[in-house]
Amino acid sequence: MLIRTTWAAWPAFSHSGISIVTSNNWNPNLNQFGGLSFIYGTLVTSVIALVLAVPVSVLIALFLTEVAPSRIGTPLGYVVDLPAAVPSVVYGLWGVFVLVPFLTNYVWLPLSNHLGFIPLFSQFASGRDFATAGVILALMIIPIISAVSREVFRTVPAEERESALALGSTRWEMIRLAVLPRSRSGVVAAVMLGFGRAVGETIAVAYLIGGVPNKITPELFQQGSTIAANIALQFNEAASLPLFKSALIALGVVLFVLTLLINIGARLVIRRGGGIG
Repeated sequence: MLIRTTWAAWPAFSHSGISIVTSNNWNPNLNQFGGLSFIYGTLVTSVIALVLAVPVSVLIALFLTEVAPSRIGTPLGYVVDLPAAVPSVVYGLWGVFVLVPFLTNYVWLPLSNHLGFIPLFSQFASGRDFATAGVILALMIIPIISAVSREVFRTVPAEERESALALGSTRWEMIRLAVLPRSRSGVVAAVMLGFGRAVGETIAVAYLIGGVPNKITPELFQQGSTIAANIALQFNEAASLPLFKSALIALGVVLFVLTLLINIGARLVIRRGGGIG
């Protein structure tokens, strides 16, 4: 797959060189194919998703495995896993008609009005922006991170839990001293898996990020684009323009390499931690 896509993208790499990943000037009409803003948007939305999703996912996993009785934890686990089966386009449509109005009126505008002196929350635009795309990605990766984390927590030997409790530890101290240290590498791997899913997400992000190229800004309430969203939105337009099409495929190669590096990083973390348990 990498060889074939790189071959198809080679005209764009030959034309633009390293500027495909270093330039912020994307103008197909002038044969300018700088994809830095798309890389930036991909990483920003994915990081927002991780910041929101990781604490929620780990807490859900801990509750279902360490706190809730099995007669409650098992059916709740199915409920938590269910959103992973919802198609991306459904998330996108729900985000447009439900999430955007809610966040705009009750979260983003109040944040911008009261914390606008912080660059992250200044200059509210339309509700379709980096922040909203990050929220929808967080909702999409919570089931993945939570499911893997639950399996990791279950691998901790029961003897270690019982030993901690026998020494007088509270339930939280048992989780902190016996469960979390043994599960650290597995949880990190789960986070990296969710990060990889967020980086490659397409349709939902395309609906909610605004689709504006050449936008690199610290302001989360501004519109932008990601690699996957840009490919999805412009590929039909580029079908009759060989160099433009090659440039979009080149962005796909960049995304491929980015996700590959994320997975390699997860493997290294697991190996250093001695496995998921």
